[in-house]
Amino acid sequence: MQDVQNSYDDRNIPIQKVGIRKLQYPITVLDRRNRSQHTTASVHMYVDLPHQFKGTHMSRFVEILNEHHGRISLAEISDILDAMLDRFECETAHLDLRFPYFIEKTATVSGEKSLMNYECAFIASSTSAEGGNRLDLVVEAGVPVTMVCPCSKEISDRGAHNQRSIITIRVRTRHKEFIWLEELIDIAESSASAPVFSLLKREDEKDLTEKAYDAPRFAEDAVRAVASLLGKDSRIVWYQVESENQESIHNHNAYALVESGTVS
Repeated sequence: MQDVQNSYDDRNIPIQKVGIRKLQYPITVLDRRNRSQHTTASVHMYVDLPHQFKGTHMSRFVEILNEHHGRISLAEISDILDAMLDRFECETAHLDLRFPYFIEKTATVSGEKSLMNYECAFIASSTSAEGGNRLDLVVEAGVPVTMVCPCSKEISDRGAHNQRSIITIRVRTRHKEFIWLEELIDIAESSASAPVFSLLKREDEKDLTEKAYDAPRFAEDAVRAVASLLGKDSRIVWYQVESENQESIHNHNAYALVESGTVS
């Protein structure tokens, strides 16, 4: 059969990323408490395409995933990228795994237990180089939290407005160093006015509301607090922290970002 993808393209325009997006696929994630956790990732896979080729072979992406079925984890990412570089004969390969991660949390007063989900990701790429492929890996955790507005608290006679916020932490670590998703989640929650839970009784709501009121935070406060903690961790060579507050009395969100370290 004719291989149309390998036919010649005369427009002289290379493509930096071509591939597949949003393929749902089971993966395994290391769990600090339970050793491992099975979840479903939204998978994005890309390679570069030289200017002379019309297209790439999309089926090869899924073939490579299937070859690693049951073993797709943080430890397997490098092998998957190596397989992509080899199979596509390309210079760069990219693999993004975005997945829900669950942690059992205990309510502050009642002691009620419930599962809380966090949107996490492994964002990886590999570049073909002399002496071995060069891997770049970013670990991401998106953490919902509560924020109480310091300005509202200061100027209001009764109460203060608050927000549901998402603190997103992305880190690169030193070679062979490891950081738990739970560590990033703990840092984000401790830097907010209060954490968020799936299950709360009335006594828990009272406790969390009062704790949040006593710890007002701007988006700027949150990213600085997270950055201060990440900057003290010798395992981390680069970080990026975002806080987006879903405002309750404004028709916009409040946003702040801090980035520091070596990009690659």
